[in-house]
Amino acid sequence: MRSTYDKFLTAAERVHVHLLRLLTVFLTVSMWLMALCLGAVWYQWAKHGFEISVIIFLILFGLLYAVFQGLMVWLCLMSRRLRIAKRVLVWTFMWIPLVNVGLAFYVRGLARQEIDHTLYKIGLDDVRKEQSVCATRYPILLVHGVGFRDFHYFNYWGRIPRELARNGARVYYGHQEAWGTVENNARILRDKICEILKETGCKKVNIIAHSKGGLDSRYLISGLHMEESVASLTTINTPHRGSALVDFLERLPDRVYRWVCRLIDLYFGRLGDVNPDAYRASRQLSKVYAAEFNRLYGDKEGVYYQSFTSLMRSGFSSKLLCVPYWVLKKLDGPNDGLVTVESARWGVFRGMVTSKRLRGISHGDMIDLTREDYEGFDVKEFYVKVAADLKERGF
Repeated sequence: MRSTYDKFLTAAERVHVHLLRLLTVFLTVSMWLMALCLGAVWYQWAKHGFEISVIIFLILFGLLYAVFQGLMVWLCLMSRRLRIAKRVLVWTFMWIPLVNVGLAFYVRGLARQEIDHTLYKIGLDDVRKEQSVCATRYPILLVHGVGFRDFHYFNYWGRIPRELARNGARVYYGHQEAWGTVENNARILRDKICEILKETGCKKVNIIAHSKGGLDSRYLISGLHMEESVASLTTINTPHRGSALVDFLERLPDRVYRWVCRLIDLYFGRLGDVNPDAYRASRQLSKVYAAEFNRLYGDKEGVYYQSFTSLMRSGFSSKLLCVPYWVLKKLDGPNDGLVTVESARWGVFRGMVTSKRLRGISHGDMIDLTREDYEGFDVKEFYVKVAADLKERGF
């Protein structure tokens, strides 16, 4: 059964959808009425010249125009698919005649997509509410990647954990360090798993790891011999064969590289890392290290290994990863902004996630970094399906 909080969220979503729908209807009506007013002005002017009727229609047009602009502002504020940068652009150019009409069609289209998507999700949740599709046999441990921590108020995994929990999953976090080495982070994960097993009474956990978290988890299983406590390892965008970006950065003078890493260590030490070591941790993502790592720490029997990755279609797919994408594409091939498709393959390769649009799906999109919905890809639904599949497999 869904909690009272979940029911409240669903009710709030329905209200949000109804408001969006009303705004799009009113926006469309206001545009049609403005067009009719302009047509009436032209007709009256051509037939009777400048008379009182022309003034009345012009005043009416002005009032409708003010309503139109107000609806545009309100719709921009309500639409979750319109990010802050795009909102600023719309508000900047919405005062230009004719341009604002094109912007109105664009914003209305985004709102309609959001309405359809939200109604689909509400219907899906209603169907699933009694099924607990993500209620896996073993708890799920989410293991983050490099450069982030499991903060309470800024969740590395965005809206994903809540969606998993809503569908019956027991979700825990790795809480390893942002710039800890593979070995140090694996020890932290080992202690965390022991806590989870003691708390739940379960014998194993399912690990879902993103980026470097996949390497931390593999060392946990093979290097620290925790295979008896791990039922499955799902890696997402993990550089199992290293990243040519790191090899490229290693060409920097060692003094410069170490200086930058010391700054990173100081910063993340203040954020909670006890033993930050950006110099070693970053080099553990190189191709040379990956080859040796794979030779020493092979897969363990009894653990189900599967992997996923994503693909950016161009450098314009992500503002944050545009430069790394182009560099890595030149060096090694198609990638998600940090990891190539080939490097991310491990165990049972379950596929490459992308979208039909030119944008594609980046390394950050796979953890809901921007909390944004994309046409053709629902990151929350992706993880629900991963958990549901683990449940079906008996994990």
